Amino acid sequence: MKILTANRLVDGEAVWLAADHSWAETIAHADVAANPDAEARMEAIGAQGIAANLVVDVNFVDVEMVDGKAVPIRLRERIRAAGPTNRRDLGKQAWLGAESAA
Repeated sequence: MKILTANRLVDGEAVWLAADHSWAETIAHADVAANPDAEARMEAIGAQGIAANLVVDVNFVDVEMVDGKAVPIRLRERIRAAGPTNRRDLGKQAWLGAESAA
């Protein structure tokens, strides 16, 4: 399973493609692609986001479902979703709580 992530061009914030085709600030709202057709659809939406100068660095992230939530497999992506591992008072984890962000 995969989700599509990017950085919002206006402020560099890590964002994830949501089911409504918007760019969500939290991974909890990410749309999950379970097959190649869904990935192709998401990739096209990502290309539109790039063309509209909304996002940059659009990439798929491998995830696993844990308790109904998409959790990135790679540590790098978990950090992007939550914030720094040595300062829990910074990043998305600071305003959402660590469980909600990652």
